[in-house]
Amino acid sequence: MIFVTIAIVTGASSGLGREYAKLLDEENVGEIWLISRHERTLQKTAEQLKTKSRILPLDLTRPSSYSLFADVLREHHPVVSYFIHAAGFGRMGSTAAMSERDTAGMIAIHCHAAVSLTTAVLPYCQRGSHIVEICSCAAFQPLPYLAVYAACKAFLLRYSRALAEELKPEGIFVSAVCPYWVKDTAFIATAKETDQQNRFHHYIFAGNRERIARRSFRQIRRGRVVITPDVISTLHRISSGILPQSFLIWISRFFR
Repeated sequence: MIFVTIAIVTGASSGLGREYAKLLDEENVGEIWLISRHERTLQKTAEQLKTKSRILPLDLTRPSSYSLFADVLREHHPVVSYFIHAAGFGRMGSTAAMSERDTAGMIAIHCHAAVSLTTAVLPYCQRGSHIVEICSCAAFQPLPYLAVYAACKAFLLRYSRALAEELKPEGIFVSAVCPYWVKDTAFIATAKETDQQNRFHHYIFAGNRERIARRSFRQIRRGRVVITPDVISTLHRISSGILPQSFLIWISRFFR
């Protein structure tokens, strides 16, 4: 039986997910599986790749998508060389004013989907495989008016670090990528839709998606566990290990 070596990217229709798909196109994999709920834009990503692509139009806020994904893996029984969970969204504004749909959606895609999909791919990984969870430097501290998003990313970061230690004896690498704002994706515009008081005014030092993806991918290939691919996220990580959380919460207003 011939096992096809594949890479899987969630959130592959745009943003960092699309950039990672392009980088994986240069790797020696037989197929790239692209996951997003936006089938039409997912097709555009596939058209940009030389590697054979498989499109899986799944809405990862819906638990039914997780079992469908697991079914496809069982059907094809591939070797998963890379699994990159880049799907996600955020919402800015008062937590009390946040809709249940938005809150549940963030928890589903950043926590439930990340764990369920990662668990599904583990039987198909081998020594040298990479599991990558796209977190955020928001994971390093509580963030008022970005409370649920930051809490979800904190969960994802800690999950990734623990999983990395568990899988180390098997030679499977786990990385958590924690960038600062990325200016040329839909994330900021989408997140601001719920910021009724306009609490977030500027995004100084925001990064470029291609640069962030390329820098982080180099470290992913080296097996780094926590990756901060820009200056601000690196400083944030260092300061969060030194300064009191109360001070970090107070100073976060200057980044809004």
